[in-house]
This record gives sequence, structure tokens and C-alpha cells, in this order.
Amino acid sequence: MIWLIGEFRKHDELADAIRDLRGSGFTAEDIEVFSEEPVELRKGVLDRPSKMSLTAVLSAMAFGSLATWFVYYAQNDYRLRSGGMPYFSFWSTGVITYETTMLGAILAIFGAFLWESRLFRRRHPHAPIPECPPNSMCLRVHCAKIDAEIGASKMREHGAVEVKQCD
Repeated sequence: MIWLIGEFRKHDELADAIRDLRGSGFTAEDIEVFSEEPVELRKGVLDRPSKMSLTAVLSAMAFGSLATWFVYYAQNDYRLRSGGMPYFSFWSTGVITYETTMLGAILAIFGAFLWESRLFRRRHPHAPIPECPPNSMCLRVHCAKIDAEIGASKMREHGAVEVKQCD
């Protein structure tokens, strides 16, 4: 497996190259964009599906349920008579349930953000990091040696200033 690194000057050329590479069989996991400034690509160019909202909802439900169960267990395990009031009441545990539910959602979003940003899980720790000059964007593609010429020609075809091959 080798790396192709192409340098682009225009956003439209970069987006066209990514679309063409994706159409040639390269996956979104094989393609990465580097730049000194944020690069905003239109929807559908380099989409990676996110599971953040599902993670937040499931985590909030789990944390809220566990908090409610813990309060129920604590109040029924150590019964204190207090003027005929019930041992457990949802009204009295509402604040604890709500706050713990929000804590679960916040922690899940934070964890999902770290996971999806790939800060702590680099798939290829020895991959070359391209040096992008100012006002340019670098496209790094992970491919087999057989597909390297196809990928390089697709990048040149769409306006790559320079295409390098790294092992």
C-alpha cells in the first residue's frame, strides 16, 4: 500500500477530484484532506456518516434509567418513615434523573466527537503528513500500488499542481 499526495489550489478542483476518485472505487476512508484553513465541501463529496445523535440519545436513556434505578434502590433499601410519604416517588427523583440524563448525553457527545475526529485513533500512524503551502489544499489517498497510477491521473486531470507518491 502506498500514499498519493496531491496539491490543489481551488476548492472546486479538489471536490471534483474527490468525486472522481470515489467513482473509481476509492472509499471515503482512503481519502483525507489537509489544509491550513478549514475546507468546506458540499454535501455528498466526502461524507462520513455520524452516529453522534444516536449515541447521545442512547447514553442519555441509559444514564437516566440507571440514576432512577439507583435512587429507587437506595430509598427502598434503607426505608425511612417520613410522615406517611412513599419511600420512592418519581417527583422527588426528577431533578436527579434529569441532571444525570443530561450528564450522560454530554459525556456521550464528547466521546463521540473525540472518536469521530480521530484524535486518538489513527488508522495509519506512519502515514506521511503532507506539508501544505499557504492557500492550498492537499489530498492524501491510501491505495494499492496497482491503483496508484489511476489515482494520480485522476488528481492531475482535475487540476492538481503536484502529485507525489510515498511508501
